[in-house]
Amino acid sequence: MAKNEIPYKIYLNENEIPKQWYNLRADMKNKPAPLLNPGTLEPMKAEELEAVFCKELVQQELDNETKFFDIPQEIQDFYKMYRPSPTVRAYCLEKALGSPAHIYYKFEGNNTSGSHKLNSAIAQAYYAKKQGLKGVTTETGAGQWGTALSMSCAYLGLDCRVYMVKISYEQKPGRKEVMRTYGANVTPSPSDTTNVGRAILEKFPGTNGSLGCAISEAVEYAVSHEGYRYVLGSVLNQVLLHQSVIGLEAKAALDKYGVKPDIIIGCAGGGSNLGGLIAPFMGEKLRGENDYRIIAVEPASCPSFTRGEYRYDFCDTGAVCPLAKMYTLGSQFIPSPNHAGGLRFHGMSSILSQLYHDGYMEARSVEQSKVFEAAEFFAKTEGLLPAPESSHAIRAAIDEALKCKETGEEKNILFGLTGTGYFDLSAYKSFNDGVMTDSIPTDEDIAASLAKLPKVDK
Repeated sequence: MAKNEIPYKIYLNENEIPKQWYNLRADMKNKPAPLLNPGTLEPMKAEELEAVFCKELVQQELDNETKFFDIPQEIQDFYKMYRPSPTVRAYCLEKALGSPAHIYYKFEGNNTSGSHKLNSAIAQAYYAKKQGLKGVTTETGAGQWGTALSMSCAYLGLDCRVYMVKISYEQKPGRKEVMRTYGANVTPSPSDTTNVGRAILEKFPGTNGSLGCAISEAVEYAVSHEGYRYVLGSVLNQVLLHQSVIGLEAKAALDKYGVKPDIIIGCAGGGSNLGGLIAPFMGEKLRGENDYRIIAVEPASCPSFTRGEYRYDFCDTGAVCPLAKMYTLGSQFIPSPNHAGGLRFHGMSSILSQLYHDGYMEARSVEQSKVFEAAEFFAKTEGLLPAPESSHAIRAAIDEALKCKETGEEKNILFGLTGTGYFDLSAYKSFNDGVMTDSIPTDEDIAASLAKLPKVDK
């Protein structure tokens, strides 16, 4: 290998795993809007949130000023089982595209959960255990978050109750069995086991479910059972904080070889992996130290950034959670049963929503069939079967590399490969059989949902 040649995989050593999480909010001039109590429309107090969430996680959620949080040693030790994860130079993809662009991806699929979700799952489970709780409840879309939390709870000896979006429960039985192997109780949502689940089934008979529905059920179980708290795999400030290890590692790896990405791309559902990947780069951009072009990629079937409104809304369909200001399609929006289950949330992280609103990043939506075209091309060239969620970022990375081919520019492109697609073979079958469709909501569909947004003059 030549002295300055970049290896196919850039690994940090064990001692270079981040010891602190980076809080992007500390560098934001315009802080994300506070969560509101839906009854009083006043900012949620810590003691109110502690009825639902773990106490220490509430402190992380509300802290907009502390730039770095020390990662507890127990979590650092757990991270060492699968971190650091590699930053990969996609030489084969570049060659196949015939592009002068240099393409890199941060691969987070090298653990049993198959995704980046484990970074926050172990943290949230740790704080629940530290608080002396019996267990935690959660929702899951595609199943990566539910799997990650099940693993973390098994490791720490906590009970884990997962409400899995019904269509994903049916499409991905393998995910359910992995969760059950780790001891989790898995229920398809909406279900008849909760009051809110029964109400949703009555209102939307035959529904395939949504993350908003599953969140409502998980919250209801947590607040009605002593010794339980609810934990969330995306959207919340605390989750993006934990996921900053992705971007911190990626930046450290690229810095070793003097590589500065020109374009950073991530898939966007609730915002956890995108927020984690861009965190240190966005921090530099906010501080005026460097500039980066940052692109969020979402499904055309659930386009909260590109077709939603920046408003206060419930994070759940049952309207039992606090109100968050975010780009949203409305909590009553039920997306089509596309195969990117982790990207079916109706809203977006308040942090990312504020950054997008302030013009620090851009967004685009892509159709499912084009996403799987990119996934198949990537699999054939790079040898990994990507998750449908990750493939949204792959689609945009390929498109940007092809633009470089047209202009002759040697841009550095970094994207997040959040996980693998080996539990998504039914989706690949649909694509390979030529029966995959693109379900895109009409303007009327979105307008009807947005019309039901709560009236908040803030």
